[in-house]
Amino acid sequence: MARVEAPVLYELRRRVLRGNSPTSNVEDPRDFDSTSLHFGGFYDDVLVVSASFFRATSPINPERESYQLRYMATDFDAQGRGYGALVMSAAREALAEAGATELWANARDSALGFYRSTGWTLVEGSEHLSPETLLPHTIIVLRLDVAHSDEH
Repeated sequence: MARVEAPVLYELRRRVLRGNSPTSNVEDPRDFDSTSLHFGGFYDDVLVVSASFFRATSPINPERESYQLRYMATDFDAQGRGYGALVMSAAREALAEAGATELWANARDSALGFYRSTGWTLVEGSEHLSPETLLPHTIIVLRLDVAHSDEH
């Protein structure tokens, strides 16, 4: 797992999150902000997982120092093999060092099992359709300033 520059992640973002549509926008205006952090997981030098974190006010706890997770994507052939959990662990450590106390995201409902298994909590009543993908999403949060158990 490694910190990377955002453009390294664009092809994986497009392929996994946007149905490989050449017209889909996979760039975020915050990609190059000095506070943004991007992570990639590699297998044999091939990018298999991506995650980007942007400093953003939490819709749940606006008083906390928060980062929003966006563009979490795992290559179809690598899903379920632990790469996402490894990237999430590295990201949690780096973001805590950067002063974050909470992470949040609009998570695809199809990925909620993964997020629960890595310590995230679903926000009751936050279900919605993403305006970008028209897929069901739920807001999730992860506190970084409390201990998390690996047992679920």
